[in-house]
Amino acid sequence: MKCIKTEKGGFQMKRVILICALITFFGLSFVHAKSMRLVIQGSTTVLPIAQKCAEVFMQKHPQADISVRGGGSGTGIAGLIDGICDIANSSRSMKKKEIIKAKEKGVNPEPHVIAMDGIAVIVHPSNPINGLTLAQLKDIYTGKISNWSELGGRNQKIVVISRDVASGTFECFHKLVLKKQRVRPDALLQASNASVASTIKRTKGAIGYVGLGYLSSEVKALKIEGVAPSEETVLKGTYPISRPLFMYTNGKPKGLAKDFIDFVLSKEGQRIVKEQGFVPLK
Repeated sequence: MKCIKTEKGGFQMKRVILICALITFFGLSFVHAKSMRLVIQGSTTVLPIAQKCAEVFMQKHPQADISVRGGGSGTGIAGLIDGICDIANSSRSMKKKEIIKAKEKGVNPEPHVIAMDGIAVIVHPSNPINGLTLAQLKDIYTGKISNWSELGGRNQKIVVISRDVASGTFECFHKLVLKKQRVRPDALLQASNASVASTIKRTKGAIGYVGLGYLSSEVKALKIEGVAPSEETVLKGTYPISRPLFMYTNGKPKGLAKDFIDFVLSKEGQRIVKEQGFVPLK
C-alpha cells in the first residue's frame, strides 16, 4: 500500500509540475504576444507615413501586430495620456496644458521628430490664381476677403475649407498664418487632409490646406510669398508654412515602440517618408 501511495503521490507531483510549467509557458507567451502589439493614433498628416512604415515593418517582423489610426493630433495625444495608444502621431508640438495633464496622470511625453512637412494651400485646378501672400491668405480665412475677384481672379465666391480644432495642421496654420485669429464662421471644417483635398477637387471656388503628402494633379498648390511648397523649399526654410512632424511616446521608447521608431528614422524609413510626399530628415 505504501508503494502505491508513493507512486500516486509521485504522479500527482509530476502533474502539478506539468500544470505549473504550462501556466508559465502560456503566461510568458501571453506577455510576449502583448509586447508585440503596438497601437499608433493621431495626426492624419502623419498617418500615411505611419501606415506604410507599419506595413513594411510587419513584413520584416511577422510576429509584430501594429494598429494605425487617424483622428487628428489632439486625439492621438489624448490617447497617449489616457493609455489608449503607445505612440501618438502629431503634426504639432504638444500644448502646455496637454503636458500638464500628462504629468498629472504620470505620463512623460517624449517627442520624436520623424519628418518635415510644408502646409500646402490648394485650390481647384481651374482657378487662375497662382499665388497669395500670407496677408491675403489670412484675410481670406478671417473673412476680410470673400470673392476671388478681390485677388485678381474670377467674380466667384471663395469657399473656405479648414481643418477642425483637433487637427495639428489646423494648429500650425492657425499660428503661422492666422496669427491665432478666429477662422471665419462660414468655413467648412474637415476631419482629415484627405477630406480637404477631396472637397477642393470637386469645388471650383474652394481654398484649403493640406500636408505635402496629399498633393496631386487633382488640386493646384499655390505659391505663398512667391515660393511653391516642395521638399526643397521646406528643407531650405524658404517656404513660409513649414513644420516638423512628431511621434510621441510615454518616456523613452522601449521594446516594439523603440524598434518601430528606430525603423521610421532609419534610411529605409526615411525613404518611405519621401515616397509618401513628405520631407525626410536625412
